[in-house]
Amino acid sequence: MADPRGFLKYTHRETPPRRPVPLRLRDWKEVYEDFPLENLRTQATRCMDCGIPFCHNGCPLGNLIPEWNDLVRSDRWRDAIERLHATNNFPEFTGRLCPAPCEGSCVLGINQDPVTIKQIEVEIIDKAFDEGWVVPLPPDVRTGKKVAVVGSGPAGLAAAQQLTRAGHDVTVFERDDRIGGLLRYGIPEFKMEKRHIDRRLEQMAAEGTEFKAGVNVGVDITAQQLRKDFDAVVLSGGATARRDLPIPGRDLDGIHQAMEYLPWANRVQLGDPVADENGLPPIHAKGKKVIIIGGGDTGADCLGTAHRQGCESVHQFEIMPRPPETRADSTPWPVYPLMYRVSSAHEEGGERVYSVNTEEFVGRDGRVTHLRGHEVEMKAGKFEKVEGTEFEMEADLVLLAMGFTGPEREGLLTELGVELNERGNVTRDGDFATTLPGVFVAGDMGRGQSLIVWAIAEGRAAAAGVDRYLMGRTALPAPIKPTAVPQR
Repeated sequence: MADPRGFLKYTHRETPPRRPVPLRLRDWKEVYEDFPLENLRTQATRCMDCGIPFCHNGCPLGNLIPEWNDLVRSDRWRDAIERLHATNNFPEFTGRLCPAPCEGSCVLGINQDPVTIKQIEVEIIDKAFDEGWVVPLPPDVRTGKKVAVVGSGPAGLAAAQQLTRAGHDVTVFERDDRIGGLLRYGIPEFKMEKRHIDRRLEQMAAEGTEFKAGVNVGVDITAQQLRKDFDAVVLSGGATARRDLPIPGRDLDGIHQAMEYLPWANRVQLGDPVADENGLPPIHAKGKKVIIIGGGDTGADCLGTAHRQGCESVHQFEIMPRPPETRADSTPWPVYPLMYRVSSAHEEGGERVYSVNTEEFVGRDGRVTHLRGHEVEMKAGKFEKVEGTEFEMEADLVLLAMGFTGPEREGLLTELGVELNERGNVTRDGDFATTLPGVFVAGDMGRGQSLIVWAIAEGRAAAAGVDRYLMGRTALPAPIKPTAVPQR
């Protein structure tokens, strides 16, 4: 570390400015403006190179954060991307989508604003792509072993790339018509433009990974045939069973799951012929009073999408109370902090409503027109209605963004006969192996709904387990051991 007093000189945390709201609502491009490299190097200089870098523990991938911070500070970008790729297959995804638990664990964050780790990460990989440093890394030797990866989200792609580079013949199956899983159809374009997925898939294809989209394993290919044709199988289909809201009026038209709504907007941006003469998909928010039930990231994705489609108004409901402005006492350093956050979508408008519960949908002629709810408060670990707080609100479109309950059991999992744990996720051992020989699981399908950084870490670790199963030993890194409970 050339400047041991850098964090004392540069106390101001700086991130790239977001484009003006009126401008960015007119397109679907990413919201951030360019960040001057000199500013970024100043931010990298704030890294303390502390004796015990808690950011390593905060990051499930174990990213070598102080190392590549100092390399950026020293203008050694080629070395920086090598250190970043040493632990993370897809920093262009995590740098845009991860909530940065590493920053919550930053030692500087004890009494100052933490280092802008996430921004430095994404700038490293974007510069590497611009400079042509991200090239295919095909294996020198092929093992002749065949591996099927079911699901092409971040866990499946990470496992596939690791196993391909280990010399195995890897085929990735995806039931949607394009590769990418929720990265492709669940993340709006304004959070991550899909060109970032496409250029990484080009690298993987050049390395030897084969992709088969539009193939629903368990329907188009039986589980038995899959196990017969491949020496090992990695299940990485995600936690796609959506949490519903079974209250009176749920069957009215105009009430949709977030993952019924968001993919249509992405398909329009991808050029699919799904839009009407006004450029709107089958489910849209133009001119509508929108209510989003769920205050998390998916709800914010719905919020930003509704703004761009021209909604009349939008409210985002959350049953939990409003978080504090600064780190809550319940989440002390270095735990990921519970605190009030404002995403780019929240900047763009709408109203966030906390401590409310929806009790009934009301409609006319079979279509939702209103929502009835009331305020709640937490008592003895349970939500209780606050009497006298009942309200009714107009709604033309209601979006349910309340998370996921686990993997879909019908189809592949039932046909395979894998064992499930008490949470409904696929059981696995320390090598991410299921109860069936040669069948492994990575990501949300085994972990439960979690973060993209956990998905990539699990994909890498599962790949090491598969390689060890096939070859008797492995040189692939395994950054984590399985846990059943999602962590942040």
